[in-house]
Amino acid sequence: MSVRTSRSRAALLAAGAAILVMTLSACAGGGIEGGGGQTGFVTGSDGIATVKKGDRDTAPDLSGKTIDGDRLDLSAYKGKIIVLNVWGSWCAPCRAEAPNLAKVSEDLADQGVQFVGINTRDTSTRPAVAFEEQYKVTYPSLYDPTGKLLLRFEKGSLNPQLIPSTLVIDRDGKLAARTQQALSEGKLRKMLKPILAEK
Repeated sequence: MSVRTSRSRAALLAAGAAILVMTLSACAGGGIEGGGGQTGFVTGSDGIATVKKGDRDTAPDLSGKTIDGDRLDLSAYKGKIIVLNVWGSWCAPCRAEAPNLAKVSEDLADQGVQFVGINTRDTSTRPAVAFEEQYKVTYPSLYDPTGKLLLRFEKGSLNPQLIPSTLVIDRDGKLAARTQQALSEGKLRKMLKPILAEK
């Protein structure tokens, strides 16, 4: 066996291991993640991680094409509370929570809350568009098949590590809350309530 063949096999094995890790972490129902230490956030027993107003990190710059082919830049929603949901059409927990997100997004639209999705790991936009039609999702979703947008979140911040993940960005553009599990309508409203109350 040549050195070149040996290196090629090693590279393939490493790539396969990386894909396996991503597959295992994908579409997992979240548990209680760490908080404290240098992270600045605390995760409650309900799986919702929060950060005190003065300790929040700035949300990354997120922009690109939507699954409908339009251009979207999150900075267009400056001054609003943004609910950012990371999802894939292939993900069963994403399907379970989609009607709850769609309902709450419509209920809170007149209270300065903007929902935005990040669709990831779908190899084309067709299943993503069909997903949104099926679950009556009316808010836009950025198309991020390879997860490049997700890499913009700093390590140690409230970053989306699982699918689904939902983050809340406050009116000042700071990361305020995160959960890494499918959300019921009640839990989503609970997550938003303290941020809506902030002045």
